[in-house]
Amino acid sequence: MSPFREDSLVWMNGRLVPWKEATIPIASHVVHYGSSIFEGFRAYANAKGTALFRLDAHTKRLYNSCKIYRMTVPYTQEEFNQAIIKTVELNKLKECYVRPIVYRGYGALGVDPFPNPVDCAILVWEWGQYLGEEALERGVDVKVSTWMRMAPNSFPALAKTGANYMNSQLIKMEAKLDGYAEGIALNTRGHISEGSGENIFLVMNGTIYTPPLSSSILPGITRDSVMTLAREAGFKVIEETLPREMLYIADEVFFTGSAAEITPIRSIDKIVVGSGKRGPVTQRLQAEFFGIIKAEKEDRYRWLTYVKV
Repeated sequence: MSPFREDSLVWMNGRLVPWKEATIPIASHVVHYGSSIFEGFRAYANAKGTALFRLDAHTKRLYNSCKIYRMTVPYTQEEFNQAIIKTVELNKLKECYVRPIVYRGYGALGVDPFPNPVDCAILVWEWGQYLGEEALERGVDVKVSTWMRMAPNSFPALAKTGANYMNSQLIKMEAKLDGYAEGIALNTRGHISEGSGENIFLVMNGTIYTPPLSSSILPGITRDSVMTLAREAGFKVIEETLPREMLYIADEVFFTGSAAEITPIRSIDKIVVGSGKRGPVTQRLQAEFFGIIKAEKEDRYRWLTYVKV
């Protein structure tokens, strides 16, 4: 069942159009060669209204990704921000997931992307817990994938592109068919990288570890938020290359991401993580993260952008 309402509106190249009319030609470059850059983040309902989480950071990463792929966005970042706000408001969704996408449209077929226009769209829809309704409290069971993350200097891991997520699909499908909620990918050197769509953190003896950008990970916005909150709470946060076996002996392991938020991992390759329950550090970070989102704590980093729904 589609999560999109047929009366929903999609922003396309400066116009709001009905869902059924938000189409592209089959000969569009993106269909044949995967030439798309996208973002994903949530709008949350809280006591003060509806708030977009870290809007500026997400569109900044969108523009950085486009720069890497030599795609010139025909709007300023502020214009794109306002288009996102307008799309959420006019769809009247108090809570939703937001998907801005920049892609190469129809011009000429061939690997050379330059003859094709750079098109833009924004979709919004209601989306529940990414890894299951009880995942935030009970955690999820995952496996180390047989698929590796892309090698350095092959695909740019710092760019959030549709093409990169073909790799993510392989990781996700393998995990689900093997009975797990998610997979953890290693990089080409055998070190911990990330999940199919999430960054990963480990807790050992009260210290928090996470792979560095050089481990072929996406520079996650939620990852950055969690690191900020952890350091503020007095935890030592270390970004360093991590061997696979640390996953099995860590006290706590958790995913972060705009869709997954902060999701604890209870087992990896059928080895129980810690006590098999959400750990105290994960729970503390969830409380700080959701406290800000729900307007129960001060938005001291100005992460929330309120919209009029």
